[in-house]
Amino acid sequence: MFFGEFEYKVDEKGRVPVPPRFRRELKEGIVLVAGVEKCITAYPLAEWKKLAGTLTTGSLTPNDKMRRLSRAVFAAAFSLNLDGQGRVALPVPLRQHAGIEDEVIIAGVNSYLELWDKAEWEAEKAISREQAWQDIESLERR
Repeated sequence: MFFGEFEYKVDEKGRVPVPPRFRRELKEGIVLVAGVEKCITAYPLAEWKKLAGTLTTGSLTPNDKMRRLSRAVFAAAFSLNLDGQGRVALPVPLRQHAGIEDEVIIAGVNSYLELWDKAEWEAEKAISREQAWQDIESLERR
């Protein structure tokens, strides 16, 4: 389980350290994809395989929506390994998608990680906190 938030600097080669507490879970590999929001989503290899399995089960001839979804997810994915110092190189297209240049926040999101530009993360965190409290209040009313 991944939780917490960690701030790092991206080095001149586009590498960022992975928090030490998460490195063991990522030793088999890490898959990076463009997040739905303006971030990079990082999956441990085992979790990625589960996700891939849910997208590929079903009909031998998937419908248009599933083919497009598969293209969007798999064509833009990068399978990587941590280097000897526990860093991962962030591919340029993903850094551009997330607007990550210098400071990056790595946020644990249960079964995966998200990598955010620091300013984008601060804005997203404020929205997420507000929304979470509204959701909690609506659950309490039930």
